[in-house]
Amino acid sequence: MVPIVKPGSGQSAPGGPVCASLPILAAGPGAVWVGRHSEAVRAQVAVFGAVLLRGVGVRSALEVADVASALGIRPMTEREGFAPRTPHAEGTYSSSHWPAYEAMCMHHELSYAAEVPGYVVFGCLTAPAEGGRTNVADSQQVLRALPADLVAPFARDGWLLTRMYNEVGLSWMDAFGTRDPAEVDAYCATAGIEREWLPDGRLCTRQRRAALIPHPRTGILGWFNQIAFLNELALDAVSRNYLLNVYGPSGLPFNTTYGDGSPISSDTIDLINEIYGQASVGEPWHPGDVLVVDNLRMAHGREPYKGAREIVVLLGDPVRLSNHILPLRAPRN
Repeated sequence: MVPIVKPGSGQSAPGGPVCASLPILAAGPGAVWVGRHSEAVRAQVAVFGAVLLRGVGVRSALEVADVASALGIRPMTEREGFAPRTPHAEGTYSSSHWPAYEAMCMHHELSYAAEVPGYVVFGCLTAPAEGGRTNVADSQQVLRALPADLVAPFARDGWLLTRMYNEVGLSWMDAFGTRDPAEVDAYCATAGIEREWLPDGRLCTRQRRAALIPHPRTGILGWFNQIAFLNELALDAVSRNYLLNVYGPSGLPFNTTYGDGSPISSDTIDLINEIYGQASVGEPWHPGDVLVVDNLRMAHGREPYKGAREIVVLLGDPVRLSNHILPLRAPRN
């Protein structure tokens, strides 16, 4: 058995323990060690939802890819990202280009896509001088903590994501990995996305997704979405007001609503983020650490930081979730 340096603790729950701290496994150096212990590592991820491997000593994007491969995690190409990344070797990317002084809210990677990463693997090449933890939160714990009246309309109608691809934020060429509008049209047709090409070259998309999903392995429901993160209220007030003045309400780079198109109140967004905060656990990065996350169970976010920070990310084992893609229009109630 691989020794756990810091075990998760806390009250047990139907999907496994509720971790009061992020479990850390004492690892040997390199992907060879990970391959020898892959079953034990994956078993711990299945129990806790996320595990930090300390001692692997990754020093490059290629070594992070080798660790993922040793765990049997198959890399996937990111489509519909929300922030720019720098591509690296073997299906790896930089972490999202996001201001160091801003926290990145809790989210599941590509929770709105037709193909969702089953796992996300993070490798720390350079640890920040201060802050910058990649925290995780159990979506099953979050769902149990959210008030029933908040959850009910999302459980019934899902959530609606509207995106405007223009000169602000990620371009549609970068998001879809092509410069051919016909390829974007084909992608959207298979992914349940309504798209509209505007005369000035901008692209507007709309997609409705389930807000709760049963985990494919256990069947336990989790709060799986980016309702709070991609809501317009997540934008800082100065940026949001500027964008509204320049582009109007329909020109924001992203926004979320209830599945029937009704706006989500600031109180609801604040409460979701508060519950995420209560469920969050994390560990300061050490150079060479590898964090393995079950993306279908665990949301993740990032603290503000100071100093240089280089984290390599691999999205892997894509899945198409049953009943995740919903018809675009839900009835108003």
